[in-house]
Amino acid sequence: MKKTAIVTGGSRGIGLAIARKLGTDGCNIVICATGNPERCTDALTGLTEAGVSWHYVKANVAEAEDRKRVLRETVGRFGRVDILVNNAGVAPLERRDILEMTEESFDRVMSINTKGTLFMAQEAVRQMLKQDVVFATRGVIVNIGSCSAEVSSTSRGEYCISKAGISMVTKLFADRLAGEGILVHEIRPGVIATDMTAKVKEKYDALIRDGVFPIRRWGTPEDVANMVSLFCSDTVLYTTGNYIDVDGGFHIRRL
Repeated sequence: MKKTAIVTGGSRGIGLAIARKLGTDGCNIVICATGNPERCTDALTGLTEAGVSWHYVKANVAEAEDRKRVLRETVGRFGRVDILVNNAGVAPLERRDILEMTEESFDRVMSINTKGTLFMAQEAVRQMLKQDVVFATRGVIVNIGSCSAEVSSTSRGEYCISKAGISMVTKLFADRLAGEGILVHEIRPGVIATDMTAKVKEKYDALIRDGVFPIRRWGTPEDVANMVSLFCSDTVLYTTGNYIDVDGGFHIRRL
């Protein structure tokens, strides 16, 4: 029997790399994204060519009915849910000093990044608890946070706050679900080469050259996907509620 994994925001960037990695690990993959599948035909074709069994659901994790539909379609297609990777996330549409941040921007970022993560986990857990235990755990949830949960960026405060919220969501669900056999982890990527960071490439290129990151290169979506794969394997069974930085050592305090 294969595990079934839901990957939100799975049509590109980090999410697509996670979907590909878990798929080649042997999981059935459900990709949840807001765009039409025609917009990512090449990516989906690549999954098929790699032998991955996948299903695509157009959905917005900020919307309750969409979240429920993701679960319905997942169970309808593959029969169960064993893994949820909460990867869907957005940056502010416009970087503004925190004194100029708008409520509209705050609400948008929080509704997708934090609210979406929390309530997608809730929906997935309800399904996991109904299922027979056939693997080493009843289920695994991996929340994709950010180094911004700890690092201040005053021009995108809503993003930092949303990612800090994900850290508490991780702890709360880990605490509640450990006795149920469901493990919950957080991964905090640093500077990863994606569409989101492309807008500030020159800034981060300079920081990398200056040695701000001990491992002097951009992170890749595959760097994050490999860590997700480890957490979702049956080899990490005695930790929950923790986070790991995938940031080239950026978290290290240096004198």
